[in-house]
Amino acid sequence: MHRRTCPAFASLAPARRGVGDEHVATDRSPSPPEGVPVEPVYAGVNLVGRAAIAALGLRVAVNGAEHLPTSGPAIVVMPHSSFVDFPLAELAARRQRRYLRFLCRHDVWEPPRARRLIAGAMDAMGHVPVDRAAPAYAYLRARRHLEAGEVIGVFPEAGISTSFTVRALMPGAAALAAETGAPIVPLVTWGTQRISRVGAPPETTRGRPVDVVLGAPRRLAPDADPREETVRLGRELQAMLEEVQRLPRHRPRPGEWAPWYPAHLGGHAPTPAEARQVEQVPRSAVPAVWAPGARVSGAGRASAPRPAPPPRAAAEPRDRARGSSLPTRGR
Repeated sequence: MHRRTCPAFASLAPARRGVGDEHVATDRSPSPPEGVPVEPVYAGVNLVGRAAIAALGLRVAVNGAEHLPTSGPAIVVMPHSSFVDFPLAELAARRQRRYLRFLCRHDVWEPPRARRLIAGAMDAMGHVPVDRAAPAYAYLRARRHLEAGEVIGVFPEAGISTSFTVRALMPGAAALAAETGAPIVPLVTWGTQRISRVGAPPETTRGRPVDVVLGAPRRLAPDADPREETVRLGRELQAMLEEVQRLPRHRPRPGEWAPWYPAHLGGHAPTPAEARQVEQVPRSAVPAVWAPGARVSGAGRASAPRPAPPPRAAAEPRDRARGSSLPTRGR
């Protein structure tokens, strides 16, 4: 059956050099245009991020950056599969000469003293601390950024996905979009999970391919239902993520042990059902009815996924021999 391709992926299709899939250009962020103020702290952090990308020899491809408006408010919404998703998303934003104001875990701002420097930098960059026990403050700060014409960056999964699928999402981004009129711009990164992910030591292998893809912006009606729109967003993000995961440059080699690749595509990462056993998801999150293999039952609740495909089953002896790639609680 023919599979429709998201327009944002048109430039990712194999075209150049016969196998153009193997060629990825390294990103170069533009200088700010005349009249646009440079933020020294943010510019310095971005410089460090670009230096790290260069040191690792990452082959970064940014596609769809034009979907991020060059002025006015916007909400960049992205799934979270790695500890290094932040600099790649910001690198894409700099192509449009924008700074992302991320919503981040509040404990980054808290003691011990070693974090004071980080907290000061986070404040200088306009990032927003999120306390799940009292989320109203983050919502109001994010709304203030949007009213000032800024771009906020949101990881609505409220954590890192260990299954490399889009897990349950918080509805706050959709609520902000409906209230402020700011467009939602979906963004996915892939390849960063090879560098740093939950339950695995960092990898420093040079030359890894990394893709950053932005989808078309979408505005919500003022009376839109945030939870319904979050389901729509989850399906969109999952489709975008899976499309880039399927690119030949990101697939495991035949017979390769791949705990960094989703199970439903033949990798050895935990399935969404396995991941739910250890991932801590807020009760107010919208269930991942878009998850691969999930079925909708009752009032939009996701039931147990279908069994994993044969490639996963064929690798089960190695799973037992090497141990599970699932992290344990508290790790």
